[in-house]
Amino acid sequence: MIEKGRVVIIGAGHGGVQAAASLREEGYAGPIVLVSDDSHAPYQRPPLSKAYMKGEATAESLILRGPAFYPEKNIELMSGERVVGIDRAARRVTFASGRTLDYAHLILATGADPRPAPFSGTELDGVLALRDINDAERLKARLEAARHVVVVGAGFIGLEFAATAAAKGCDVQVIEVAPRVMGRAVSKTISDFYAEAHRAFGVHLHLGVGVSAIEGADGRATGVRLSDGRSLPADLVVVGIGILASEKLAAVAGLEVDNGVVVDSAMTTSDADISAIGDCAAHPNVFAGRRIRLESVQNATDQARVVARKLTGKPAHYDALPWFWSDQGDLKLQIAGLIEGCDLFVTRGDPASRSFSVFGFSAGKLRVVESVNRGADHMIARRLIAAGTPLTPEEAGDLSVDIKARAMGKPAS
Repeated sequence: MIEKGRVVIIGAGHGGVQAAASLREEGYAGPIVLVSDDSHAPYQRPPLSKAYMKGEATAESLILRGPAFYPEKNIELMSGERVVGIDRAARRVTFASGRTLDYAHLILATGADPRPAPFSGTELDGVLALRDINDAERLKARLEAARHVVVVGAGFIGLEFAATAAAKGCDVQVIEVAPRVMGRAVSKTISDFYAEAHRAFGVHLHLGVGVSAIEGADGRATGVRLSDGRSLPADLVVVGIGILASEKLAAVAGLEVDNGVVVDSAMTTSDADISAIGDCAAHPNVFAGRRIRLESVQNATDQARVVARKLTGKPAHYDALPWFWSDQGDLKLQIAGLIEGCDLFVTRGDPASRSFSVFGFSAGKLRVVESVNRGADHMIARRLIAAGTPLTPEEAGDLSVDIKARAMGKPAS
């Protein structure tokens, strides 16, 4: 608990902004400084590969909290400033400009960075990643003129962008070294369904094959050479092969890191005066049964609330159920829980209707529910899994069983 003194938050994404807001909501009256290395006002990143790329959202509509929020809550927003060092003994951060700032408590909400590509040619004009709004603006402009688009990586962001590019009439090729799309994140049923859906969108999938190099001429990308020797034409290449925790600042400061900044259940790092939240934090997760790092808005905002409670002397323990979503074409995928450890999957509804759910079990216990265009199932699943409400695989697959009633603690049939 801190009663006074400056709280410095590094990172102004969902987690950082929520941390500042929650501190005020919990009654903290001391100085709060929110630091962002982005020159834009704090904004939402998930829509960049979805609504923003489609033209359904503007930069203004993505702004978090609105410009009046920060002065009204007496939160100092430092935009376009990059922290380059942490002096833990002095409790002080140093900026790239040479300026320093003391803190009573430091919150790291530094997020994650695109995974470096293991192939050559990424420096060519026409090769882009999608991490921030500057990337999105460049990519959106390029997409208007692109004819041949190659997406490297069939994760959420890659497939979201692929669906958008196909809808704009581009020839879209997706390359994925794994044998399935979204293979590490979803069940085989969901993966197979989305593979067929993308083919129907007009997307060409190349699974189980990698990239040897991006080819170019006169400094511009012209194609992508695959590991099996084939070459695909490309005037726009989007590299989306995952992200890595932004942990260098913490590591240099001597904090414990292990695929993220290591924290306890109160989001405290190996230094009691420093917390870490969101994509950069490796936390003990009660649903995974081990320390993991999650990349989701829910995770970042819930962890921010935990830190705010901790710093104001209230009970603070992160035990929220993880959930995620992805919009691809006309399909909304919502996931409640974690897939790891599941040994049985049961489908509820008909995939042919494009509205169904897959229930994943581990040793008979419900662990995850993946819903496609079935928002009610998703909300019910969040209650069922979080509460540990018993549900058998047979009940999950039986449409006559009222799973909403079960989630509400009532008889299910």
